[in-house]
Amino acid sequence: MNKLPFHNNRVMQDRRSVCIFLPNDDSLNIIINVKILCHELLVQVCDLLRLKDCHLFGLSVIQNNEHVYMDLAQKLYKYCPKEWKKEASKVSGEVLHGEMTALRPPLSPAQGIDQFGPPMIIHFRVQYYVENGRLISDRTARYYYYWHLRKQVLHSQCVLREEAYFLLTAFALQADLGDFKRNKHYGKYFEPEAYFPAWVVAKRGRDYILKHIPNMHKDQFALTASEAHLKYIKEAVRLDDVAVHYYRLYK
Repeated sequence: MNKLPFHNNRVMQDRRSVCIFLPNDDSLNIIINVKILCHELLVQVCDLLRLKDCHLFGLSVIQNNEHVYMDLAQKLYKYCPKEWKKEASKVSGEVLHGEMTALRPPLSPAQGIDQFGPPMIIHFRVQYYVENGRLISDRTARYYYYWHLRKQVLHSQCVLREEAYFLLTAFALQADLGDFKRNKHYGKYFEPEAYFPAWVVAKRGRDYILKHIPNMHKDQFALTASEAHLKYIKEAVRLDDVAVHYYRLYK
């Protein structure tokens, strides 16, 4: 059986796999050049998301349980773990110095990604905040901005603003599910833990939330998803601990 050797091994050996986690819990798997600038990777992510207005967003990695934002002028390998470089080099070397049979079935997208070793985990998230969501003209950017705030709200601790979390949930349900429909939106039609901080759920209980939120959801009737995103953003940034990044203070 004829065999086809790999060509251009040097180019292939410089490729690495990265997994980009998005604010809405989706992810992107991308094959990149190991020497790529962080700015170039951010542009690739924005292009794949069809996001035109990306200046509020950044790329981060988790270090010591904190999000550390990348300096976009630096090369990506400045932030990658040593294990990632070693493992990726080992795996790609095993693949590239081997041979592929001409009749071998084509690789699936997942298998293609796996060729380049375990992916480096990177987070695409909001780096800079604005007080007014209308300043974000691109609807796609506004959508991911909204989802970032959704995650921030889950960790919010503004105990004197408890009513705000109920209003935010009403806006979010309108954005996520559309107009309230009595024959569809009843009982446990949403998970309180996905919309409220854990302390609110513990204090009020799931039954209390599921009983009172439907009427607030109903009050948002006819709001489009885009308008609901704007209202959510406006209310969320009024909470003192949402539109802010926290870091440990070291001696």
